[in-house]
Amino acid sequence: MKFIIKRFTMFLLLLSLIITQISVVTATGLSSQTASTPKEGTDDPLAITAKAAVLIENNSGRILYQKNKDKELIPASITKIMTLLLIFDAIDQKKISLNDSVSVSEYASKMGGSQVFLEPGETQTVQTMIKCISIASANDAAVAMAERIGGSEQAFVKMMNTKAKQLGMKHTHFKNCNGLDDTIESGHYSSAYDVALMSRELVTKHPEISNYSTIWMDEITHKTRLGETKFGLTNTNKLIRTYQGITGLKTGSTSKAKYCLSATAKRNGISLTAVVMAAPDHKIRFAQAANLLDYGFANCKAYHEKQDAIPLKKQKTAHSIAGEVLPRIEKNFTYTITQNENPKDIKRSIQYKKNLQAPIKEGDVIGKITYTLNEETIGTLPIVSAQTIKKASCMDYIRHVFGKFLFQA
Repeated sequence: MKFIIKRFTMFLLLLSLIITQISVVTATGLSSQTASTPKEGTDDPLAITAKAAVLIENNSGRILYQKNKDKELIPASITKIMTLLLIFDAIDQKKISLNDSVSVSEYASKMGGSQVFLEPGETQTVQTMIKCISIASANDAAVAMAERIGGSEQAFVKMMNTKAKQLGMKHTHFKNCNGLDDTIESGHYSSAYDVALMSRELVTKHPEISNYSTIWMDEITHKTRLGETKFGLTNTNKLIRTYQGITGLKTGSTSKAKYCLSATAKRNGISLTAVVMAAPDHKIRFAQAANLLDYGFANCKAYHEKQDAIPLKKQKTAHSIAGEVLPRIEKNFTYTITQNENPKDIKRSIQYKKNLQAPIKEGDVIGKITYTLNEETIGTLPIVSAQTIKKASCMDYIRHVFGKFLFQA
């Protein structure tokens, strides 16, 4: 009897060890593949209950986690990420400025849903409108800006869809600029991965968005024929108060879309975007986005190579007196290493354009640096001219030779 009890005890101990090992592998998630991309349909190490989710690393755009990443869903107010992207693009292109006045149309004032109660004929600056969209998810402000930039909301929506194609958003089509009362049947939809793509574009190309999307509370002043009134703004993204390194970005929810969120964060040189779509409630939306970000930061680290650490040599240049040009690199190389990657395996190769000839302007590209990891290209840096090299004329050559003769004499 004692023998049987002893064997049974050993069996239970062995079974316990096996279960522990399985739990460890499941929890780490990244141990068996690149940092990574848990394949759809396999066990989910994060137990995401939202209908779709994606985590990407913003430097390279690599997918670190995915669940139904291409499933076409109702985006609700995260639609406004594209609206904000086009607003900042217009500012960069000098089509508008932050201090420009924007007049509110009758149509824009009647949007309903999340709004700041702009009145017909009221004017606000572009900067104030950005605050209203970023902080309060204001539908009326979004439409007012769409009309200001596109001439009409319909024309602006065409710009949104054009930009979506440029960004490779293959599972997105917009029918309005704010996501209000959207349905897949009406042709307004997006996917978790597509939302991540436009979020990445916004935070990397226009990092100043964080100056607005991380504001917890603010206020605007309505100036109408009835006088001035204050209106308070409170951020719909609760992670900006609780998550370390949060940089934005945008929430969205309707009865049909459920609860959506695109959350961006940065720590120690690592920038991530986590997208959750169709979460069952608002608390789960924030908790699972935070879990995604934690997952990324725990399994990634930043690799940097400073520009002054790269050896560059002067390059021969035809048709110039100097006969050579000084190269320059204008920025450092950065890359995000995932758990199973070794920074020692990163290799660098330097290539210059053949047969360089004057004239060459300062800043002209004369070569490139290519970085590879495990024989795959992970990034490139342009090599530019650090000086302007003029094309030499016959008289330049004569003066040069004569000058050398006088110096030697």
